[in-house]
Amino acid sequence: MIRKLLLVTTAVVLASCASTPPPGLPPGDIPAAFEQPSAKNAPIWPSANWWAEYGDPQLATLIEKAEAANLDLAQAEARLRQADAKARQAGAALLPTLGLNANVNSLYGQTGGVSAHETDYSAGLAASYELDFWGKNRDLADAAEAARAASAADRRTVALTVTGSVANAYFQLLALRDRIAVAQANLQSSQSILNVVQRRVTGGYAPASDLLQERANMAGQQAALPALQQQELETRDSLAILLGRPPEGFTVAGTGLEHITAPLVTPGLPSQLLTRRPDIAAAEANLIAAHANLEAARTAFLPGITLNASAGLQYPALAAAIDTLPGLGLGAAIGAALVQTIFDGGKTQAITDEARAREEELLAAYRAAVLNAFSDVENALGNVNHLSAQEAALREQVTQAEKVLGAARRKYLAGYSDFLIVTDAERTLYTARDQLADIRRGRLAASVALYKALGGGQP
Repeated sequence: MIRKLLLVTTAVVLASCASTPPPGLPPGDIPAAFEQPSAKNAPIWPSANWWAEYGDPQLATLIEKAEAANLDLAQAEARLRQADAKARQAGAALLPTLGLNANVNSLYGQTGGVSAHETDYSAGLAASYELDFWGKNRDLADAAEAARAASAADRRTVALTVTGSVANAYFQLLALRDRIAVAQANLQSSQSILNVVQRRVTGGYAPASDLLQERANMAGQQAALPALQQQELETRDSLAILLGRPPEGFTVAGTGLEHITAPLVTPGLPSQLLTRRPDIAAAEANLIAAHANLEAARTAFLPGITLNASAGLQYPALAAAIDTLPGLGLGAAIGAALVQTIFDGGKTQAITDEARAREEELLAAYRAAVLNAFSDVENALGNVNHLSAQEAALREQVTQAEKVLGAARRKYLAGYSDFLIVTDAERTLYTARDQLADIRRGRLAASVALYKALGGGQP
């Protein structure tokens, strides 16, 4: 009867501490394919150095410098080294500890007029080992290793963010220079119109209000130019910070985006994205760590067993509770300890409940990271397609607006139309030119967002 009870108890205990796999994604979270159309005959997934696809050597140089000196990236690398050290600490618990012990005790006693003095000393090695019978230390080591993997994925996320930020800042800088050039060209065009109006007003062919109107138009354009120049300054300074250097003395060549073309790339299957995105890898690793911590917390209900052993020279050779062996000699000790918590006011159960809730939280975070990743890809694909159509429409608008302004000027010079028609055509053309310059940057930024959404080059 006792034997059967022991067998049943052992089976229950082993079943309670059996390892279970961490929870995974529901099947409905992963679509079969992306819905937004992508470029035909384009490479599937980005290349390792995806920024080289833009064909701009200066961009490649800037990203290379950022990878070497960016301070956010340096912080991420330091956090990775910390996580690696913690993983090695946790793994050390799976091995025995060995130490050197040496001590000297001087004893003195007196009774009935008789005194005695003795000096005991010893030197030797001591070893201790906690039997990982229930797998607690292994679970804690697995949790620390998963945390290290999460930190490594976070480092890749920071690297992808930095390279994308450098590319966007560079494109923004060149786009602002394009817009500044457009504003200056608009001013020159307005000046030529102003000269025409001045001659007509002087000759008595046009009212003075036409001259005042054109001067007001020029003043508005001149007011916009310093704002663009300030934006160019701030963008250049932010690019210097991304490179881990002070903005003073930092210069970037290039006057515009006319030589840069957004490259084409297309995604593969949505399921493949799970292995490419570093933020998904970090969320999954955090979930694995939480599950391992939960498994370790469950073992707190089970007893802990520790083995201890020591050996060396000591005086006296044996000083036990009953027997004593005087003189200097070799001594050794071996023992075992079993510790089992009987009552702790529900503390152990509360720790387990906390670990379980943490696992549930990180499972939700993992699912959110996956769904957001799919959303990022869909939005990036849609943005690339829509901005391409928008750029084509703006190019056509600029072409037609130039024709309208030319026709309006000719009619005005011939005295067939009011000057307001010229100013309206002027305003339409200048706005369209500025929008076209900015939409080029938007298209490049959309392509960068697509590269990031696809996980970059997956180093």
